[in-house]
Amino acid sequence: MKRFAVVAATAAFFALPVSADIIINDAYARVASPMAQSGAAFMGIQNTGAEDDRLVAARSDVAQRVELHTHIADGDIMRMVEVEEGFEIPAGDTHMLERGGHHVMFMGLNRKLAHGDEVAVTLVFEKAGEMEVIIPVDLERNDVTGAMGGMKMDHGNMGGHGAMQMNHGQQQ
Repeated sequence: MKRFAVVAATAAFFALPVSADIIINDAYARVASPMAQSGAAFMGIQNTGAEDDRLVAARSDVAQRVELHTHIADGDIMRMVEVEEGFEIPAGDTHMLERGGHHVMFMGLNRKLAHGDEVAVTLVFEKAGEMEVIIPVDLERNDVTGAMGGMKMDHGNMGGHGAMQMNHGQQQ
């Protein structure tokens, strides 16, 4: 109960310190539709330390697979691909995981994600180590960034669910 109160109070300020040098800002998770088999988490990862760090993995029991992903333009198709080397988090800077860019991908969801739910995610950093964050599910946000516009999305092989294309330029 005490942990829930601390997480709730911290979430109200949209920043959750996960180590002395790493702070998670404005984290949220979402799915494209109630029947979606995949979802994603987005956040700002602030490194207040003097050394660069790297987010090298993420884990969660919410999905069969959890990967670090980005989008790559291939003509008018945006392909979502795993970034096996992870994301550099420069010292004194913030690395954004955001829609249309880098993100944590949940593939093969083990449960439906509804607005207001929470997802426990373990972020694994090269230097800061493993840190668990509780990420709220927010299905109302519409802060798509990048040059996706009406581009189609190819999510590749989603754990045996086949390829799908989504037009993120339209509200679902």
